[in-house]
Amino acid sequence: MLKAIIYTLVQFTWGFPQSLLGLIVWYFVAGSRRFRYRCANASAWKYSRGLSLGPYIFVPEGLGEKSERELIVHEYGHTIQSLIFGPFYLPFFVLPSLIWAGVPALSRRRHARSVSYYSLYTERLANWLGERVSGDESPGQRLVD
Repeated sequence: MLKAIIYTLVQFTWGFPQSLLGLIVWYFVAGSRRFRYRCANASAWKYSRGLSLGPYIFVPEGLGEKSERELIVHEYGHTIQSLIFGPFYLPFFVLPSLIWAGVPALSRRRHARSVSYYSLYTERLANWLGERVSGDESPGQRLVD
């Protein structure tokens, strides 16, 4: 309980910008299935990609139990990045991740060269942190896009 309070307090002070954005998304866009994962608030939503903003995690609906759990661990790793890097999380982690995930030319290049989505430093670190903090398995380096 104390750990969750400290986690949330740090997210809403040191990581205020992304936590505020996460709160807005949580109330206006998140799916109807909402739950807790460790200290974070999680939601399965209608979009095809995962997202993490402060203490809020959003994962696609209908992934299947194993894939959803792995993606939640990965997104939880992003919440830990938010704790560590605070206001620097948005420009140094979210922006590169959005570009890496959202630019079609980069997606085609990853596929053509068999490069894992999780090879970008932001994604690799999120996997590592999520696994270390939660003790659960993340998607690793498999070729997922």
